[in-house]
Amino acid sequence: MGRPSKTKNQKKERAAAQHQAQEEYSSVPHSFVFHRGHVGKNLQQLILDVRRVMEPYTATNLKVRKKNTVKDFVALAGPLGVTHFLVFTKTPTTINLKLFRLPGGPSLTFRVIQYSLIKDVVSSLKRHRMHEQQFTHHPLLILNNFGLQGMHIKVMATMFQNMFPSINVHRVNLNAIKRCVLISYDPDSQTLEFRHYSLKVVPVGMSKGLKKFLQEKFPNLSRLQDISELLVKDVVLSESEAEQDGSHNITELPQAYAGRGNMKSEQSAVRLTEIGPRMRLQLIKVEEGLGQGNVLYHHFIHKTEQEIQEALARKEKKLQLKAERRRKQEADVERKQEQREAHRKKSLEGIKKKKKQAEGSDSDAEDPGMQEDQNVDEPSDDDTEYYRQEVGEEPDEDLFPKSTKRKRGLGQSIKPRKRPKHSHPTDDQNSAPVGTVSKMKHRKTPWPRQGRQPRDSPGLRERRQQDTRQQGRSPSAKRKQAQRPGQLRPKQRRSSRPQGPWRQGRPGLQRKQMPKGKGGFRKQRRSGKKGPA
Repeated sequence: MGRPSKTKNQKKERAAAQHQAQEEYSSVPHSFVFHRGHVGKNLQQLILDVRRVMEPYTATNLKVRKKNTVKDFVALAGPLGVTHFLVFTKTPTTINLKLFRLPGGPSLTFRVIQYSLIKDVVSSLKRHRMHEQQFTHHPLLILNNFGLQGMHIKVMATMFQNMFPSINVHRVNLNAIKRCVLISYDPDSQTLEFRHYSLKVVPVGMSKGLKKFLQEKFPNLSRLQDISELLVKDVVLSESEAEQDGSHNITELPQAYAGRGNMKSEQSAVRLTEIGPRMRLQLIKVEEGLGQGNVLYHHFIHKTEQEIQEALARKEKKLQLKAERRRKQEADVERKQEQREAHRKKSLEGIKKKKKQAEGSDSDAEDPGMQEDQNVDEPSDDDTEYYRQEVGEEPDEDLFPKSTKRKRGLGQSIKPRKRPKHSHPTDDQNSAPVGTVSKMKHRKTPWPRQGRQPRDSPGLRERRQQDTRQQGRSPSAKRKQAQRPGQLRPKQRRSSRPQGPWRQGRPGLQRKQMPKGKGGFRKQRRSGKKGPA
């Protein structure tokens, strides 16, 4: 059979207990113990010992980095319910301890005159008494000599009282009190003594032998003649175990305490064993806020009433100037935002107006690329510069005449020119007059650049028409006429005419090379070899 589930009442009681525990935990004060700046190894160990004192309501494993600031801890303290900061700092001459009360202060600065670590205190004792169960409950705070007159003394007493949870004497559980913190004020030296003790309760009013018998430490009875000697006399006990209890530490227990013989309404003695750390502190100053407010008390600097009022006036003036700068900054931010919004609206209106003008305008409008002051007959250097860049030579004067210039319309496209095919003279070409030599054959046609199409000049177009009239209509012209406008030209096939014997086996001579020289319309050099007639 499976484990029986909890009843409805058990679940309800457990939820109520958890809710109560959470409320109690959130209502008690919590603390952060950390350091600022560079500290030594011993001071880091002192910080860990002070965290041990403040357990269980402190951050035991708090990690601190160099780039962290006090503002970072303040921002983190709110969600976690932290109420106090214990900050250690070190200078070349002194060690300081600052106590901050969150969220609004005050701040107390102490000088650590002397200190001892837990390991130093425990090593000096013959019988130390410290175990983990002692740190599951908060310590009991004991203040001594804090009833004197003085504003700074009352502030110190209130600060220490609020650092530890309060105790209701009518409902407190004595078994939860395992430790105590003693803070004693010395009015002569104006210093504080910080001590940490482990608390133990033992029964009184009986012999030492009976105590040992009750505590399950059975004594040696080899020297005794009768058991009554153990109960009446302290024969077995040594002088070092003599009792030191008296009226100063004997009390009547209101309830049963952990340990044999600690019964209700019985006399018991309270014994303290120091477990450390130990510190001697001196109050330096008391400030408002978190270390940035007015100085309420200073141990070394004493000011008159007039000096205090002057300092307050300077601080008030500084705060007013800061508030004025903030108001001016906010006003500038609002003004810039308004300007940005007005510019945005104006831009949107201009875009809409431009769209309306574009929709209502005529399609035959003037080319926007043409300037008003530009002359139509003015020669353009586009073709000349393009020829100069591609061929690398200066063009002839009659190649790009200055008198005529064709302007390209707005929607007119330019078709790429067909590269001329170099071919050898045929019988038809030989029938032409000797004096007429077409320069188009020998012209080196540059390859068009990307994003730009070449244009034919009017003079070159006239020469091409004259050659076409003389030689008759060529097949390429027929194909060009048959092609519809907007279609791409079909790829031309190579001629299937049989080559002469002087060309067979020589692929390098299939196309004549144009000689390099000045000008692109030089006559070809005649070679000494002649083809078959």
